[in-house]
Amino acid sequence: MLDTLPERFTAVITGASGGIGHAILKKLLSSSHVGRVVTVTRQALAVDDERVVPLTLDVTTAEGRQALKTELAGQPVHLFFNALGLLHDDAQALQPEKRLDQLSDEHLQAVMQVNAFTPALLVAVLADNFKGAHPCVIASLSARVGSISDNRLGGWYSYRASKAAHNMLLKTAAIELKRLNPQSVVLCLHPGTTDTSLSKPFQARVPSEKLFTPEFVADQLLEVISQRTPDDTGSFWDWAGKPVEW
Repeated sequence: MLDTLPERFTAVITGASGGIGHAILKKLLSSSHVGRVVTVTRQALAVDDERVVPLTLDVTTAEGRQALKTELAGQPVHLFFNALGLLHDDAQALQPEKRLDQLSDEHLQAVMQVNAFTPALLVAVLADNFKGAHPCVIASLSARVGSISDNRLGGWYSYRASKAAHNMLLKTAAIELKRLNPQSVVLCLHPGTTDTSLSKPFQARVPSEKLFTPEFVADQLLEVISQRTPDDTGSFWDWAGKPVEW
């Protein structure tokens, strides 16, 4: 797993308390290959492993991102895994829109902020940690519904748009980061429908064989990451290792 990364490498996971983020954390900690894992969550996360550096931050804010930058202090980051995502929020009465008349400024802004703007701003604020000559993977969760060419059903306006914007921002960052670090690999990843709180309200019509456990998804995504090289930077892959059309 992640054999291209150096022994005792440093990883950062944003959204480490969520279903996929936490499964990625557990998978990394099952290997002696990892040296330090900085976890970023909005609520305190207790993990009994001396390699874990838990940070309680809201990185959707400039203050949270700056605090993460300060903690990392320009040290090389070899794996950055972003598992943040917003699809629905009862507190904001936010649900995926099925029709144009359900669109609102507030909900579009909220979904864009978490799914598109925050990942790009995190990459920007941590650019010093990525640049250099060390192997470096930046992997961020996207979704197949963010594929413009694959949109045949419509609906889910904010979520689709946010993931399409996410993909463009990460693709563009990949071009710049390649100049700053030729060993960098920037990946957008589609995890499939995973049994997490994000997908819970929408699982009823998902066949059981297409509803994945977070543990399965973590295994699959880390395998996909392991197979990628700097030639693949700025690309979009699904959980099965197949490229996804933009």
